[in-house]
Amino acid sequence: MGVFVVQVVGGQEDRAAALIAKIAQGAVDDCFVPKREVTHRKSGQWHRILEKLFPGYVFVRTSAPKQIREALGRVPAFTRMLTSAGDTCLPLTADEVAWINAITNVDTHVMEMSEGVIEGDCVMVIRGPLKGHEARITRIDRHKRLAWVDMDMFGRHKAIRVGLEIVSKK
Repeated sequence: MGVFVVQVVGGQEDRAAALIAKIAQGAVDDCFVPKREVTHRKSGQWHRILEKLFPGYVFVRTSAPKQIREALGRVPAFTRMLTSAGDTCLPLTADEVAWINAITNVDTHVMEMSEGVIEGDCVMVIRGPLKGHEARITRIDRHKRLAWVDMDMFGRHKAIRVGLEIVSKK
C-alpha cells in the first residue's frame, strides 16, 4: 500500500478529493487534503483558520494505483496522478510519508499551530508538530505568525509555510 499524489486545480482540492473517493470507492483506503492551521488578523482580532498545506494536490492512500488512475478519467475536473518519466505511478517515499504523519494529525490531516521562543539567534519550539524539527525552519515572520520549513516532497525541494507563534524573545 502506498500514498500517491494527484494534481488538481487550485482551490478545488476538497471537491476533487470527495469526487475521487466516491468514483474509486473500492480502490481508495484514504483520500485527503493535508491542511495547516494559521492565524489571520481581522478587525483587530486574531482568528485561527485552515489553509491547504500543499495547494493543488490531493493525497490518496491505496494499494491499487492503476484503478485510481483509471478512475481519474471519470472525474469531471482536471486530475492527474504524479508519475515518473516512464509514465509509472510514483508513490511518496517512506520518508515523505513519515514526515507528513509526524507533522499532521493522523485522523484529521491538519498540522496544528506550533509555539516557540527565540533565544538569541535560535528558535526553540516548545509545543506543536515542529518541536524537534527546528533545524528545518529557514525563515520566521513574527508579525504574521508564520514559519517557512524546508522539506523534500514530490521529488523536489520545497519550502512550505506553517503556523508558528513566537510567545517570547530572550
